[in-house]
Amino acid sequence: MQLYDGGRAPNPRRVRMFLAEKGIDIPKVPVDLAKMEQAGDAFKALNPLQRVPVLVLDDGTPIAESMAICRYFEALHPEPNLFGRDPKEIALIEMWIRRVELNFYSPVSTVFRHLHPAMAEREVPQIPAWGEANKSKALAFLALLDFELGKRKFVAGDRFTVADIVAAITTDFMRVAKLEVPADMKNIHRWFNEISARPAFAA
Repeated sequence: MQLYDGGRAPNPRRVRMFLAEKGIDIPKVPVDLAKMEQAGDAFKALNPLQRVPVLVLDDGTPIAESMAICRYFEALHPEPNLFGRDPKEIALIEMWIRRVELNFYSPVSTVFRHLHPAMAEREVPQIPAWGEANKSKALAFLALLDFELGKRKFVAGDRFTVADIVAAITTDFMRVAKLEVPADMKNIHRWFNEISARPAFAA
């Protein structure tokens, strides 16, 4: 199998961090997003949405979407467990993945796509007002997460899970979108410093 990777883009980073936490190493095929290689015919045959990452199995089956790829490897390699050990934990982790993706990653991504100069030729049209509007959406969710992290050590419970990967990669992506975590969100800073110190975060 091969993983079509996209460098520092957040979704490929999710998968690489997940694999590193699992101790899994598979061949990677770099996709140069700056050169728009994801828009080429060869890549579109794997993923018509032209997004990375894509896992191609040995039988040729392509699996796109970062969480789908992570779930595939969780099924193959159940330990260390990152998606939940029992129905309650599985549901809580899934709940927080959805919350982070819809209320945090999506707004941060929108800010980046509609305000960053590097996206001017790709996000057509860029709508700066929509980018500005999503800044408050991202920060509002971050305030909620800061409150929740005052009650427990990790995003979805008392141990590190894939929900922390999704949230931490998004928090790091804020820098690219020119957003800052407010200084008074002490719980976010405590949690992010711990997650970003894990060796897998640099994968």
